[in-house]
Amino acid sequence: MKAQSLIAILWPSFIVGGIAEGLFFTVFDPMDLMVFGEPLGWSRTAMYSVGFFVFWAVCAASSAFTCFMQRSSAQINRPAGGAPSGRA
Repeated sequence: MKAQSLIAILWPSFIVGGIAEGLFFTVFDPMDLMVFGEPLGWSRTAMYSVGFFVFWAVCAASSAFTCFMQRSSAQINRPAGGAPSGRA
C-alpha cells in the first residue's frame, strides 16, 4: 500500500474518530459503562483513550474498505506479476 493511500485512510478516520468519541462520551459517562454486567474499573482517561482508538480503528476499517471497493476491474484482474494479461 502506498504512503499516500495510507494517509488518505488514516487522517480522515482520525478526525471522525475524534468526533465520534466526543459525541459518544457527551452522552455516556465512562464510569457508567459495563461489560457483561460488570463495571470496567478503568480510569476516565483510560476509557477516553481506549474509546478513541476503538472509534479510530472502526473508521479506518470503513475508509480502507471504501478504498478497496473503488478499485477498477483492471486492477482486480491484474496477474500477480503485474503485467496485463493477454500480452506476450
